[in-house]
Amino acid sequence: MNRISLSIAFTTGLLASSLLAVPASAQALQSRYWVEASAFWPDIDTNVSVSTPGGRVGTDISLESDLNLRDRKTLPAFLAGARLWDRVTIIGEYYALNRSGSASVARDITFDDVTYPAGARVNSSFESDVYRLALGYSFIRRENLELGAAIGLHATNFEATLSGDGQVGNIPVQNQRRTRDLIAPMPTVGLYGGYQVTPRLTLAGRVDYMSLSSGKYDGSILNTEARASYRVWKNVGVGAMYRYVDYDFDVEKKRWTGRLDYKFSGPALFLQATF
Repeated sequence: MNRISLSIAFTTGLLASSLLAVPASAQALQSRYWVEASAFWPDIDTNVSVSTPGGRVGTDISLESDLNLRDRKTLPAFLAGARLWDRVTIIGEYYALNRSGSASVARDITFDDVTYPAGARVNSSFESDVYRLALGYSFIRRENLELGAAIGLHATNFEATLSGDGQVGNIPVQNQRRTRDLIAPMPTVGLYGGYQVTPRLTLAGRVDYMSLSSGKYDGSILNTEARASYRVWKNVGVGAMYRYVDYDFDVEKKRWTGRLDYKFSGPALFLQATF
């Protein structure tokens, strides 16, 4: 099985076997408010292509293989949530993943209207800022057990930059820098779950998904996670989780015409406070 199948199977199994649902935090089920800070260590796989509208077709570039961007990086993430009513919760989350690299490319690479020939030194960067908001309703709500569904918005700002000596058409050019950015707001629907095994130990999981096609976008997003937290003191807990996120977009916009395939998955450790 590949990583996406393993992630879905693990999360779905956690939801189904426990019949549980807690908002994306792993706070005790009685908490009214919660905040969380985590250190996320994902394995990253990024492919981009940027074409000139009506002109040159961009190369499908692997940022890790072709341009030597790091495929592992530790990043901070922040989450906050509140129980608005007994069965209604809201959460917000933010994290950013920014990388840069430099490589002598092994093949010709076309990005926007510039072709960087094999052997050229190309500097690159890729930045993403992820914002997530979700409103959940718990169909099952007990002292140590919840099961619910959520609607939300997963908005991500992407920016890709390449620079180096290359060619525009047949004309050699030096120090050519091209930057393209994209804001991708995607509504999501999902399931979330949580089970308080003991007064100190809580298990949780969630799956959020959406596939959307419009005039300028054709893409999908999948966000899954499974976690366990342990309450050290009354209002303080620690925990670990595994998260898988998969973006797949075909885009036709002025700021980005081409394709973006962006996956990252890995473990995280977190510290949480509940009120």
